[in-house]
Amino acid sequence: MKKSLIATALSAVIFVPAASAIEIYKDDKNAVEIGGYVDARIINTQGDTEVVNGASRINFGFTREMSDGWKAFTKLEWGVNPFGNSEIVYSSESNFESQSSDFLNNRLGYVGLAHDVYGSLTIGKQWGAWYDVVYNTNMGFVWDGNASGTYTYNKADGAINGTGRGDKTVQYRNAFGDFSFALQAQLKQNSFTIIESDVDGQNPFPQKDFNVTNALAASTTGEAVTEVEYNYTYGGSATYAVTEKLTLTAGFNFGEFDAVTSKGERFTETDYIYGAGITWGSWDGAGLYAAANVNKNEFHDTDNLGRMIPESVGIETLVSYKFDNGLKPFVSYNMLEAGDEYKAQYNGDVFKRQFVVAGLHYGWDANTVLYIEGRKDFSDFKGSEEAAMSITEDDGVAIGIRYYM
Repeated sequence: MKKSLIATALSAVIFVPAASAIEIYKDDKNAVEIGGYVDARIINTQGDTEVVNGASRINFGFTREMSDGWKAFTKLEWGVNPFGNSEIVYSSESNFESQSSDFLNNRLGYVGLAHDVYGSLTIGKQWGAWYDVVYNTNMGFVWDGNASGTYTYNKADGAINGTGRGDKTVQYRNAFGDFSFALQAQLKQNSFTIIESDVDGQNPFPQKDFNVTNALAASTTGEAVTEVEYNYTYGGSATYAVTEKLTLTAGFNFGEFDAVTSKGERFTETDYIYGAGITWGSWDGAGLYAAANVNKNEFHDTDNLGRMIPESVGIETLVSYKFDNGLKPFVSYNMLEAGDEYKAQYNGDVFKRQFVVAGLHYGWDANTVLYIEGRKDFSDFKGSEEAAMSITEDDGVAIGIRYYM
């Protein structure tokens, strides 16, 4: 297991999973892979039925054998929208969004070095160390990742604070026996100027047209925020393979943002999240798969109106069983609940997002999956904004096909 664990830890940052990658060139020094998938689905939710893009993507992986056991590698991935735009687009990260007319959009792009003993170092836009902790429940195709703290600020990729596909990150990974870890720094500083209309008029549908400035517009001082600077973020994760089936994960991510109110008052808040996960089995393997993760966070995410959540707890669980005939039913549960500080700041409002997803996937072969998934909402929103909060948490059902390259 020791050899396989380190190989898995390093190959995860170099290649896409084998089921979705094809080696198109290889010689004694260089190798090239192409991967990705096209996902087309019909979804019914919020009173509409649409054909939508299921986060289709294409990626290229390049590796080069260097001296003394080192490898150099790079990964490039773009999201593709082959079906055109529509009034509602529901991404695999559980966000309604208005997509641009661009056929391609950047998902990943990084370069690195790897060694079987010394580990790997990567630089660029890549999956955050935090994702190692919570990826185990992010397996549904249509509704997932809504409580794990990965896709924050109602955005689709979690790039702002590095918990999802973080921008401008530096990451080190290594493994020792059955233990592997990742350390990460996101070396960027983003400054935002918030105009008066951003502060006074909140978009009741922030998941359609969202700007991070709106998320930070409600400050802990009670005054309107006019300027925001988001500083570096840092994260880490640890994975322990207890047995061939049982895996434990834990990790953290934190950063700071500075803000100036309309009265010139300055304040600083720390965005942090920490948590743990447990996994039994393999999602792609036969038989039982079960996973769960829990996290505690502060100033890490926003509610459905784009207001900062001072403190919350998130829980995700998933159970599936893959039969020999390729059928794989599953059920998952997501819950994100704001704490007492949220009530105090927003006049007693209650925010508890929770829902259950049940689905059936059929793996016709290793590279073609037919699926149906349904979502039932059990959220609890109370307060003056209850109706606006609830509208983006509707029930839904989707059928689709995912074709891996």
